[in-house]
Amino acid sequence: MRMLIFDAHLDLSMNALEWNRDLTQEVAEIRAMEEGMVDKPDRGKNTVSLNALRKGNIGICVATQIARYVKKSNPLPGWNSPEQAWAQTQGQLAWYKAMEGMGEMIQIKNLTNLEDHLNLWNKDSDEKKPIGYILSLEGADSIMSIAHLEKSYEQGLRAIGPAHYGPGTYAFGTDSTGGIGTKGKELLREIARLNLILDATHLCDQSFWETMDVYSGPVWASHNNCRTLVDHNRQFSDEQLHELINRKAVIGMALDAWMMVPNWVRGQSSPKKMGVSLHTMVDHIDHICQLSGNSLHVGIGTDLDGGFGKEQCPHDLDTIADLQKLPSLLDKRGYTAKDVENIMSLNFMTFLENTWS
Repeated sequence: MRMLIFDAHLDLSMNALEWNRDLTQEVAEIRAMEEGMVDKPDRGKNTVSLNALRKGNIGICVATQIARYVKKSNPLPGWNSPEQAWAQTQGQLAWYKAMEGMGEMIQIKNLTNLEDHLNLWNKDSDEKKPIGYILSLEGADSIMSIAHLEKSYEQGLRAIGPAHYGPGTYAFGTDSTGGIGTKGKELLREIARLNLILDATHLCDQSFWETMDVYSGPVWASHNNCRTLVDHNRQFSDEQLHELINRKAVIGMALDAWMMVPNWVRGQSSPKKMGVSLHTMVDHIDHICQLSGNSLHVGIGTDLDGGFGKEQCPHDLDTIADLQKLPSLLDKRGYTAKDVENIMSLNFMTFLENTWS
């Protein structure tokens, strides 16, 4: 029997709009359509489609809006004004709504929505079931003003990460250094007022600790691995993981190979040669379980097709449906059936129940 899986981080609308992928097609069809394309390194190597999610019994996910605003001094790719970034997130929202109109997806905004959706997915039937999604914003730079955050909340936004890569408007992210400042603190107050979930993923160390000092609301890390295993600022140190565990957070394990094993060289390393497999994912899961002393603070946040494909994910994963291999791997590592259920879905769902009750 396939376990229900909760994936806490998928950039579905980014794939649909920026990669121009029709996610209602099969993974193989998308790969065939991209054959010969070279504009992005993961062309023809995608792993995610809505049907692949169904095949893997991944009935619920956190799905993102993402649009980085970059100032002139920032060499990272992105949009040249907050207005353009905001417009991009609105286009991404329109795609989710189009999927809802087709019965492919359904937005989950509250406890009633969550319970109804889980009841549907727990029914033993052959009917085509919509993928439930919780809307999240990865990087807050598209929030033009604090008033725009409330507008996003009204549109169904339920989680937000203040930063992505580099320096941001509200916080500093991966591969940068800096604090949250006045604007960041103002954003955190509004996040708390709206009871949004703060996604600590991508916060640089200084912004992370300054955020923890002033924010006391619900927090998770949707897709963040362990610095002890891969020594890079993108991963969280044990001290940061302890802080999140003490705040009853859940940390989702990401499947981007460079975050899974040390010494990965982009464009040169391969998953097979570097030994990147789903066993490696279990190593990161196990590290967090050992830190917390239980299985209650770790889950799945794959980030599959988040700008990478089969060239940079576990070699024993062809599509996202292969997440169903995880239960047996966890069982062999000594985890109980209840532990496995916690990791595959229950931890994130319990977090939502506690936050929304």
